[in-house]
Amino acid sequence: MKSSPLTRAIRLATLAAVAAPASVFAGGFSLNEQSASAMGVANAGAVANPENATTVLFNPAGMSQLKGTNISFGAAVLDIKAEAKSASATNTLGGPVNGGTGGDIADPAFLPNFYLTHEINDSIDVGFGFHAPYGLAADYDDDFAGRYFADKTELTVISFSPAISVNNGKGLSMGLGLNIMYAEGKLTKFQDYSGIYGRWQQGYAQIESGLQGTGMTPADLGLAAPSAFEEGYADIEGNDIAVNFRVGFLYELSDRTQFGLTAQTGTEFELKGDAEISGLPQTADYNLGAFGTQTLPTGAQAAASEAVRVPLAIPESITVGARHQLNDTVTLLAGASYSRWSRFEELDIISREGGTGAVSSVTGNEVITHITEKWKNTWQFNVGSIWQVTPEWALKAGYAWDESPVDNYLTARIPSSDRHWLTLGGQWKSVDNGWTVDAAVGTLLFTDDPKVDEYSYLHAAPDQKDPNAGASNYKGEYELSAWSASLQVSKAF
Repeated sequence: MKSSPLTRAIRLATLAAVAAPASVFAGGFSLNEQSASAMGVANAGAVANPENATTVLFNPAGMSQLKGTNISFGAAVLDIKAEAKSASATNTLGGPVNGGTGGDIADPAFLPNFYLTHEINDSIDVGFGFHAPYGLAADYDDDFAGRYFADKTELTVISFSPAISVNNGKGLSMGLGLNIMYAEGKLTKFQDYSGIYGRWQQGYAQIESGLQGTGMTPADLGLAAPSAFEEGYADIEGNDIAVNFRVGFLYELSDRTQFGLTAQTGTEFELKGDAEISGLPQTADYNLGAFGTQTLPTGAQAAASEAVRVPLAIPESITVGARHQLNDTVTLLAGASYSRWSRFEELDIISREGGTGAVSSVTGNEVITHITEKWKNTWQFNVGSIWQVTPEWALKAGYAWDESPVDNYLTARIPSSDRHWLTLGGQWKSVDNGWTVDAAVGTLLFTDDPKVDEYSYLHAAPDQKDPNAGASNYKGEYELSAWSASLQVSKAF
């Protein structure tokens, strides 16, 4: 079959139409709300302050300082308000896309957790935890102006984390934890087929011009006159299991001061599932005589499905912390975390059918979607304090500075910026039976109103705009705010 410039143009325009679901993350997808007792101090010094069984997550070495059997369980509610103050977009042909700002895209999230530790002997402790380390949920209104770049974004990750710790009896402990994580992801967006229609118009006009003087029309060759396509819809879903490791150290310098350190390895999810595309323009082979046999649109649209995979990087990280008991009633906490988000350079949706599936065979490319990310490495700094008002009651406060990994390639799915995290907490502990209840509230204060100026980029040259996407572009400015609340119950047996 002859591959004419028109045929190649139609394939490239189809690729531009389906290649735009952007990243699933907002400001890095780690969740801070894993423990009410730690949240009360903005997670400050959590790796050096094993108050309860939640140390399984923050620093498994801390289990060595817990006696007997300990449980902690609770939940957090996280509510992020993310709404565009302005939104405008152009389609592939440069025409305006009608629509609104998309509304508040984030619904409240419920994050449960459970942790348990058990002292085997004076030197060895074991434990495990269930928690949600990563996640995001966002949903634009259907008439969102940037709907060709983003609609729904969902990421849910649940982790089962067994751990073990050993200590030398002289103030030094080491712990090792394993995170077995199950992830589900979903990306949707509306499909812009204006570029395919424009290519069809150009090709039809060329053939019509070539037939002048012959007494024939394109209809005599079986070609339908170009007509605008209805916008389609892309729904991409996948899931996977990934594993990473956490090693921790805890050193007790004195009765009042101790230091902690944890390091976590990176890993990668390979989310496997299906890409469902509705309204995909259909093509057929036409014998056009002197024009040869060419693949051209028929004017019809139909659904298409293809098995795909989405690689998703989890960064390495390292956290240090310190706890110092200033006097009998006041404890000071501090910490810092460094995450290597720069390993997340791109988000690709890749055919699992070798480029021969219903979608990739039309686009002519095994990489159905490429999104340039190029995130940067980030720091989080935390400080906090605990005031033991009475033997039963304690008050907590904390502050954290949290950098966003999103750098130059801000998209409609990632309206994020650096932020301040302010928290307050309270703790009640029964002197008689050891039951402890923690409650905490927090708010995120974002430093900037993120400005999105989104384009499509080439997979082979991630810094270069994809010419086949034409004039497709989305611009928006967002207003962000968030609050969270957490409750936790702990018990030592």
